[in-house]
This record gives sequence, structure tokens and C-alpha cells, in this order.
Amino acid sequence: MVTAWKDRLYTASVYALLSLLVVSVVFPLLYVISVSLTPYSEVLKHGGFLVVPRHITLAAYRAFLQDDLIPHAYGVTVFITVVGTLVNLALTSLMAYPLAKKYLPGRHFFLLLIVFTTLFGGGMIPTYLIVKETGLLDSVWAMIVPGAIGSFNLLVMKAFFENLPESLDEAARIDGAGETAILVRVVLPLSMPIMATIGLFYAVGHWNEFFAAIIYISDRRLHPLQVMLQNVLRAGQAPEMNIEETLPTISLQMAAVVLTALPIVVIYPFIQKHFTKGVLLGSIKG
Repeated sequence: MVTAWKDRLYTASVYALLSLLVVSVVFPLLYVISVSLTPYSEVLKHGGFLVVPRHITLAAYRAFLQDDLIPHAYGVTVFITVVGTLVNLALTSLMAYPLAKKYLPGRHFFLLLIVFTTLFGGGMIPTYLIVKETGLLDSVWAMIVPGAIGSFNLLVMKAFFENLPESLDEAARIDGAGETAILVRVVLPLSMPIMATIGLFYAVGHWNEFFAAIIYISDRRLHPLQVMLQNVLRAGQAPEMNIEETLPTISLQMAAVVLTALPIVVIYPFIQKHFTKGVLLGSIKG
């Protein structure tokens, strides 16, 4: 009886803690969405703080989307997210697959170089000079090529490939398949969990691209969405629009946050199963 009572107390404590964590995560999201949909009069009435609006207006969203630069920013962000993620996955898998083979000559040397890059970087100025000399300034590729392969993602994918049965490779070689055919026809179809996991890491990074844009891009028509969001949060208004007298600044800012975060929030539930499985299977062993 005492053990059963302790089990119930432990279960109740766990549920209470999880409930608090859920509230701490959901409440800020509700606040952001509510303020973005709240008319100016409601914001003033509640002192700028409310969770459930009684009256709903889309004025903040219309104001944010009116500027011509916003659709361009969405297009740039979608391009670097889709194309950049495909480039990341292709190059990362092509490098992780041979490194997963213990018979690769110089394998430990290359792994040491990769681990070294996770601890030390070349610095902002050398990286900028390389991007400049390769002609990538004021190009969307400046936000894709410099980070084409992430060291941590590479090591996670390598660990996943190492866990695949070697008998699959041996059977494919007996059938006459080369290394490229084995990777494309055998390894990659079995690696969808880790591809979804690493792809999500890369995609979120591209979608939230900000620092590379302000360093390498001076053309405003090539700025991604996060740069536009930063301008709204800093200036309190949509780019080149004077709407502060008719629309509360905070509503416009929250609408910008919702519009920039919504695509990732919508896509994540569809790949959550693969994401969780990939993280477990691709975790690095000590």
C-alpha cells in the first residue's frame, strides 16, 4: 500500500511538472497571437496585456503584408530554406557515408579536422573575405554555401550510417553495385529518419537566417524574412509605412512574429515522428 501511494504521488508530481512546462510554453504563444489579432481599443483597455481577444482584426497582418519587400523576403527565405536544405543534405550525406567506413584511409585524420572545426572557427573577417573573393556578395548563395556542411550534423549522420548493418553493403557489392549505387539505392532509403532530423536542423537554420544576410547582403530586395522582422521589431512599423497612428506598434510586431514563425510551426508536426526517431538512432556514442 505504501509503495502504491508513493507511485501515485510520483505520477501526480510528474503530471504537475509537465503541466507547468506546457503552460510556460503555450502561454507566450497565445499572448503573441492574441495581441496580433487585437484591435487598438482592446489593447488600450487591457493595458497592452491580454490572452484571449474579445474582438478580432487582421489589420496588423494586412499592414505587414502591404509592402512589396515582404513578398520578396518570403520568396528569398523559402528559396534558401528549400534549396539550401537540399544542398546541405546532399553534401553532408556524401561526406558522412565514407567517414562511416572504418576502412577509409586517413579516416581518423579527417574526423579530427571536423571535430577541430566544432571548437575553433576561422572568424568573421576571413569568412567575409572568402565570400567576397568567390563573388557571392549580394547573392542568395552567400546564405547557403558558407554553411553547406555543419560539423555537428555531419557527425550525427555518420553515427547513424555506422549503425546500419554491414551485411546490406556486402549483399549489394555481391550484386555488382558500386559505392554510389549502395549509397543511393540502399543507404539513403533506410536513412529517412536521420535525413528528416538533419533536414529539420538545416531548414530551421535557413528559415531563421539573419546574421549572414546583414553581413553579405546589401540589396534590400534580397533580404530574408528575419531581417524584415528585425526592422519591424526595431522600428515598430512595417518597412516604409507610417501606420503607428492607426495601429498599435505591439500588434504589428506580434503579427510579424506570427507570420515568420508560422511555416515552421505548421510543418514540424508532420515530421515529428521521423525527427524523434532520427535523434535517438543518430545520437553519438561515447
